[in-house]
Amino acid sequence: MDRIPILRMGECLLVTIQVDMHDQLALALQDDLTSAITKQRTRAVLIDISALVMVDSFIGRMLANISAMSKILDAETVVVGMQPAVAITLVELGLQLPGVRTALNVDQGMKLLRRALRAT
Repeated sequence: MDRIPILRMGECLLVTIQVDMHDQLALALQDDLTSAITKQRTRAVLIDISALVMVDSFIGRMLANISAMSKILDAETVVVGMQPAVAITLVELGLQLPGVRTALNVDQGMKLLRRALRAT
């Protein structure tokens, strides 16, 4: 099974999804990311989904779950690079993605995370 790399970038974990997500890959990412947050005591996670062109309701829920689990582990999460078609699909599916913070690109996402870390 493929794995999505999780890179440490300063005080942040960076996840760049460069492949089409399928259910097993999303579950593996969830497990790998929560493990990395715990082991590295990270307080910030940036997930770049700019390469995703399609999502289904399961993948949308997994993004929300990852954000919620990160929050429980005391890590802020920002999802960046959402394509318009992906946003439209999520809205059409009726997914609200509560607690998922978003930004247009990596730079804006990092600024958002830095502000959140300074506030705590």
